[in-house]
Amino acid sequence: MTEHAKLDRLLHIILNLSGIRAYSIEEICKRFEISKRTAHRYISTIREAGFVVDCNEGAYLIPKNGHPFKELHDLLHFSEEEAYILTQAIHSIDDTNLLKSNLIKKLYSLYDFHRVADSIVKPENSITVHKILEAITEKKQVLLRKYSSAHGNIIRDRLVEPFDLTTNYISLWAYEPESGQCKLFKTARIGTVEILKKSFEHEGLHVRKPEDVFRISSSDSLPIRMNLSVRAYNLLIEEYPLAQKYISIIGDNLWQFEAQVCSYEGVGRFVLGMAEEIKDIEPELFRDFLREKLIKYQAIL
Repeated sequence: MTEHAKLDRLLHIILNLSGIRAYSIEEICKRFEISKRTAHRYISTIREAGFVVDCNEGAYLIPKNGHPFKELHDLLHFSEEEAYILTQAIHSIDDTNLLKSNLIKKLYSLYDFHRVADSIVKPENSITVHKILEAITEKKQVLLRKYSSAHGNIIRDRLVEPFDLTTNYISLWAYEPESGQCKLFKTARIGTVEILKKSFEHEGLHVRKPEDVFRISSSDSLPIRMNLSVRAYNLLIEEYPLAQKYISIIGDNLWQFEAQVCSYEGVGRFVLGMAEEIKDIEPELFRDFLREKLIKYQAIL
């Protein structure tokens, strides 16, 4: 391990021990994936640096009234009022905005990764996300009880191995043994999560597929180019902030979006909803896709 990595881990341990509860050696080892010997060495290093580390019944805690902790605490911690104001401000950002996730991770990840979920996940999905995070940490299989599939319009249980979550915990990346594929599962469509005693059996197959700016994931890469009006441009970057880097201005009140997408489904929904504001759509393959969608829409009118 590099000196930078050791220092980074040391800082994280200090911040964890400076919280509201004490941690046992076992908990420190598990959280930072280190041996007991290494954990004791880190604690000795922290004490040698001048911190007071209390030990009560085998649990360690840095009291907040010691020097030099007071200065560090004032620098890195927020007051209750400061935390409330920051939380309210962050909540005002749209759930799909990548900046929201980044802001919260920067503010809270040093203390407890699971706090991130409390800050940005809707209350009704909080328990679901916490169980998924626990299963990922413990590398346990889970049952997604009463999962509502948008593709098959079927509600049923799904056995999966969860290994990642998308921006703001909107979706879960998991390997599904039944299909032998890595898939995205919307957290809002999960009834409940049951963590099983069975550990991962297919960890080598856990692969997160590419995801385009319209939040569609697949191994495909399809070209798209189109010209946007002011209204279409504004709506595109508001709903899909990551699209901004693929947009260039080509005239007065005229922008061009050009990128690779994983599927025409996501961008197709956007284009059909803004048909009067979008022109010069390429390639022909995408135009054919839109024509087929329009035929299907006409059939139900």
